[in-house]
Amino acid sequence: MSLGFSYKHLYYFWVVAKEGGMSRAAERLGMAIQTVSSQVRELERSLGHALLKPAGRGVALTEAGHAALRQADAIFQLGEQLEDVVRDAASAPVVRLAVGISDGLPKLAVRRLLMPVTHEPNLRLYCHEDQFDGLLSDLALHRLDVVLADRPAPPNPSLKVYSHSLGASPLAWYAPEVWFEQAAANFPASLAQVPVLLPIHHSAVRPRIDQWFERQGLRPRIAGEFEDSALLATFGAGGLGVFPAAELMHEKLTARYELRRVGPCEGVEEQFFAIAADKKVSHPLVQKLLPTHAPARPAGD
Repeated sequence: MSLGFSYKHLYYFWVVAKEGGMSRAAERLGMAIQTVSSQVRELERSLGHALLKPAGRGVALTEAGHAALRQADAIFQLGEQLEDVVRDAASAPVVRLAVGISDGLPKLAVRRLLMPVTHEPNLRLYCHEDQFDGLLSDLALHRLDVVLADRPAPPNPSLKVYSHSLGASPLAWYAPEVWFEQAAANFPASLAQVPVLLPIHHSAVRPRIDQWFERQGLRPRIAGEFEDSALLATFGAGGLGVFPAAELMHEKLTARYELRRVGPCEGVEEQFFAIAADKKVSHPLVQKLLPTHAPARPAGD
């Protein structure tokens, strides 16, 4: 970027405009009037427009001068903040953590999974939600520090990433008050009689839920399918239907959404993984997310 004017000249103009005259500006700056005047004229030449005009014993702003003053106000206001910004940055260095959130991961679980680092002093957390494959590419290119997902990384020889299990949570069925009694009566057979909300087939847990229905000999009346688990819970709480969710989120589902647990989805778990670009994780905050007993699994293992 090349500049056609000097910030020093702009500063002198700014002081003249604020003081309303050359003599008062020169006194404030501790300079000769002729020096200040020549500096302002140099700015006008570089910009190609007159910024000041005579007004009695002082000067007044032209239309171009008013425009220049507005810009100068913004520039020097930022300049006045520079010392404080630099001092704060030097005294309190930021600890940055860039996290990719897979679109199939229940969003209600994300805060719980990140809880080991949320109280880190000077944390600056960047959360980016995207499709699973895109996040793995960003991770391999070190644009992300870690990816949280509902599945391990798949086989891909071009991506050197490693999956770490964060554990699993059993699924249970939850219902709003309007559907609870009907859903609880003769459960799980009752799920064929009430509207059911499910995660979309793209999520890792959906095939396991479908297999659970087959084992129960049930054909559910699906009233909605959702990519986002928080949106699913919101519609469920609004009375649209009964839905499965990880019991890890039981307290939030019952307290915030006023839902009631109907019964277990036996044999079905929601799995959680942290995926890193290096087998031996070096980022200290990513290390805090990982259970000490969980070995790294190369993609495809």
